[in-house]
Amino acid sequence: MDDLKQRILSEGKIVSHQVLNLDSILNHQVDPKLIQQLGREFATRFKDQGVTKVLTIESSGISIAYATALELEIPLIFARRKKPLMSDDYYCERVPSFTKGIVTDIVVSSEFIQSEDRILIIDDIIANGDALKGLINIIQNSGAHLAGAGIVVEKAFQTGAKDIREQDIRVESLVKIISLENGEIGLE
Repeated sequence: MDDLKQRILSEGKIVSHQVLNLDSILNHQVDPKLIQQLGREFATRFKDQGVTKVLTIESSGISIAYATALELEIPLIFARRKKPLMSDDYYCERVPSFTKGIVTDIVVSSEFIQSEDRILIIDDIIANGDALKGLINIIQNSGAHLAGAGIVVEKAFQTGAKDIREQDIRVESLVKIISLENGEIGLE
């Protein structure tokens, strides 16, 4: 994942000591070759877990989750931020967004998650872990099994990934940022 690290160092923009803008890599502009590499890496790391579906939240995680699902040759589901108009049968969690500073619903139709599924969560960035915790709750409420979580960028100086790992949930991060101090991106 040296390519990813180099891109973060050269294109990442520090907004504050807790926020890193990765719009040119993950969140606004997407490099298809890089995204495919990320998906291939997650597929390799989780290939022995019997994963039947990949789950993410709209919108920034979709491209990475798609690449992972394509490599694993399984369906991709994404949690929407609005309740579906056509269905009253869904799983819903309220989650705060660290970056946006708001609380929002994430919703997955119950039609797409069955108790026999083994679900891999893929997301772009983990800070406090609230989005990941919301997806985990949806999986648990559905009766499906959580195979683990693949995260492109972990802000290791925040507690999200650590809190999830302490629940004996496998979290695989491709890059860990240890600090955003003094105008520099510190990588592990």
